[in-house]
Amino acid sequence: MGKKRGKKYLEALKQYDRKKVYPIDEAIEILKKIKFERFDSSVEMAVNLGVDPRHADQIVRGVVNLPHGTGKEVKILVLTSPDKEKIAKEAGADYVGLEEYLKKIEQGWLDVDVILATQDVMPQVAKYGRILGPKGLMPSPKNGRLIPPKPDALAQAIKEFKQGKVDFRVDRYGIVHLGIGKISFPTEHLVENAKEVMQTLLALKPENVKGTYVQRIHVCTSMSPSVEVERSSLMQ
Repeated sequence: MGKKRGKKYLEALKQYDRKKVYPIDEAIEILKKIKFERFDSSVEMAVNLGVDPRHADQIVRGVVNLPHGTGKEVKILVLTSPDKEKIAKEAGADYVGLEEYLKKIEQGWLDVDVILATQDVMPQVAKYGRILGPKGLMPSPKNGRLIPPKPDALAQAIKEFKQGKVDFRVDRYGIVHLGIGKISFPTEHLVENAKEVMQTLLALKPENVKGTYVQRIHVCTSMSPSVEVERSSLMQ
C-alpha cells in the first residue's frame, strides 16, 4: 500500500499540474503558494544524475557555497591544537578543543552540524572515523572540513560554513539532495542558490559518464509535494 497522504498535502496537489515541468522561478512560486507548514520550512532540491555510484569514479561529491546561505543556524565544532583555539573562537566556532570533545564524541555526543579539523590533529581525529563517518561528520579534504596549515584558512572555513557552505554526496540511487534555503527567502535568492548548485554539479561531471548527466530536477519544501524543474532554466 502507498503512503497515506494528509488532507493539506492532497489540497496542495490540486494547485498545479504535477505532470508539467516548470522553469525554476515558477517552481519556487508554486512551492510558496502550496506551502501548508506553519513553520519556515526548508526548500529541498533533488537532482537525478546519470551516474552509477557503485563505481568509485562515478561518485559525485563536493561542496557548494550558496550565495544566500541556507537560512539555518549552523553549529560548528573545531578540533584543533591549543595554539589555534583563539582563532577558531574569534571566527565564530561554537565549540573548540580536542581531547575533551573526542571524549564526548566517544560517549555519544554529536550535537553539531559541522566538524572542522586542522591537519595537525588529524591523527587523533582519524581514530573516530567509525563514529563520525556514518554520520557524515568526518572531516576530509573532499568535504572542505580538513583545514590546511595556511594563514587564515581556519577562520575562512568557519565563516563559509556559517554563511551557507554545504557539502553533498550522491546517494546510491544517483540522486543529490540539498537544502537551498528557506521558503521565506525571496524567490530570486532561492533561484540563485539553485543555479549555484547546478553549476557546481556540472563542474563535477565524471569524465566517463555516458548519456544525459543531469536527468531530472525536483524542488519541494519539508512537507510539500515536489515540483519538477526545467533543466534549461538552471543551466543558463
